[in-house]
Amino acid sequence: MANLKEIRNRISSVQSTMQITSAMKMVSAAKLKKAQDAITAMRPYAEKLTELLQNLSATLEGDTGGAFAEQREVNKVLLVAITSNRGLCGAFNANVIKGIKNRTNFYQGKQVDVLAIGKKGGDVLSKTNTIIGENNAIFDDLTFDNVAEIAQDLMDKFVAGDYDKIEIIYNHFKNAATQIVITEQFLPLAPITGGEAIASDYIFEPSKEEIVSTLIPKSLKTQLYKAIRDSFASEHGARMTAMHKATDNATELRDQLKLTYNKARQASITGEILEIVGGAEALNG
Repeated sequence: MANLKEIRNRISSVQSTMQITSAMKMVSAAKLKKAQDAITAMRPYAEKLTELLQNLSATLEGDTGGAFAEQREVNKVLLVAITSNRGLCGAFNANVIKGIKNRTNFYQGKQVDVLAIGKKGGDVLSKTNTIIGENNAIFDDLTFDNVAEIAQDLMDKFVAGDYDKIEIIYNHFKNAATQIVITEQFLPLAPITGGEAIASDYIFEPSKEEIVSTLIPKSLKTQLYKAIRDSFASEHGARMTAMHKATDNATELRDQLKLTYNKARQASITGEILEIVGGAEALNG
């Protein structure tokens, strides 16, 4: 059995760890509230924008997506991996990395490159995949304008023929304890089928075609912004949950160590008493 000093040192170490994990949990909880409010407020807008685009496109004849809807033979694929810049968030980053590897295997035999948004994903994937760029600073100032620049670069690459298909892999925020890895097709635009025409009698100014051509880039930028916002909220939810579990585990370990310490201390005291009694009996004898 370890001596009392070693056990005391371990108890002190575990208590220090508990303080750190508990503080990180509270910080993540505060950040989660803000991130959750942002993605919750944004989803209806993004969904309505997509719905409006589909309804408008359904009333038009022919190809309404232009260059963004061009369906090509898939030989060059770009995967956008959205992870975090920091760890200590459970399997949050590992699940996205696993998703990237699964898609890489799916496109085996084709050129598959990765655009990393988040330091953790870039560090790991750079060992197995070709990284064409990293955007780690985006989380320092997460605004629509900053994300729109990334989305525009992706659109330019697709139109230029650098890639035949672009997909986004990220964690979808369901709740603080649950994040679901999602793979979304970014480009080309998925064919719109079965869309119902807008029933209301709208007057379009300018023409429907011009409105749709304007909405498509905006919709794509919004799609990427929503994915990054979703991932950002998921990160804080995952970290809060991970730190909560870590704090619980540290508390359990501390209690076990205290029990071990008390048993060792009791055994030590009992041994000292026996020695004193034995010594007294020897003197009396």
